Amino acid sequence: MSQQKSPFVVSSDWVEKNLGAPDFRLVDASFYLPAQKRNAAEEYAEGHIPGAVLFDQDAIADHSTDLPHMVPDPQVFADAVGRMGIRETDTIVVYDGIGMFASPRVWWLFRTMGAGNVFVLDGGMDGWKREGRPVTTELPEPAPAIFRANFDASRVTSLDMMKQIVASGSVQIADARSAGRFAGTDPEPRASLRSGHMPGARSMPVMQLTENGRLKSLPELKAAIEDAGIDLGRPVVTSCGSGITAAIITLSLASLGHTDNTLYDGSWTEWGGRSDTPVVTGKD
Repeated sequence: MSQQKSPFVVSSDWVEKNLGAPDFRLVDASFYLPAQKRNAAEEYAEGHIPGAVLFDQDAIADHSTDLPHMVPDPQVFADAVGRMGIRETDTIVVYDGIGMFASPRVWWLFRTMGAGNVFVLDGGMDGWKREGRPVTTELPEPAPAIFRANFDASRVTSLDMMKQIVASGSVQIADARSAGRFAGTDPEPRASLRSGHMPGARSMPVMQLTENGRLKSLPELKAAIEDAGIDLGRPVVTSCGSGITAAIITLSLASLGHTDNTLYDGSWTEWGGRSDTPVVTGKD
């Protein structure tokens, strides 16, 4: 593995060589926004990497809230992935259709739930198909396994914690949404949300961290994060529209050896949907 690449990202070559290996598990975590006009379940049925199970981010979630795909109860998560034949000790590779969009969220979720060997496939399913690698429509029938969850609550930031962070300025906030949504000049895709960003947040659009469905090199990630005004020597909380693409920043930080970071699970869907949270507009 190149020293210039993230230690958490694996190549399609490496994945193809490991297909069918014991304790090797593939997870299709594809997820799309309505504007992308793609359907994860349909695409999985039409062809996926052999052995891959489909992880529905809206189904394996906390359904006691009306916020989308929030972190589930650890036992709910453990039961769901156990039925997929996944143990916390397995080598787990997560991928999505686009390549570096929704898979980092599930990478982060598995790690938060106690799995130690979790990776993201560079280039995703689109890249895998372009390279002519094996695809199947056969549904896997994994033997049920026991996933022993060891939930690390310190990786997750709640609304109350986020309010304290904004009020105190104690933790840097990296916002993964587009520059236009951050500034409040572009509308939010969810119609009921206010436009703008949290006071003190830095704009860190994920398009600056990825290219053609692949995570950029470590020097490029470092430059992009520092250019956004983020000090890698200080704690960071990541945020986005609904907690999915924030994990691309989280993956980038972890790739650079940054460990003092959390993900704001409710993200802008929660913050921008309330009337009691401060919102500012403009580029800063």
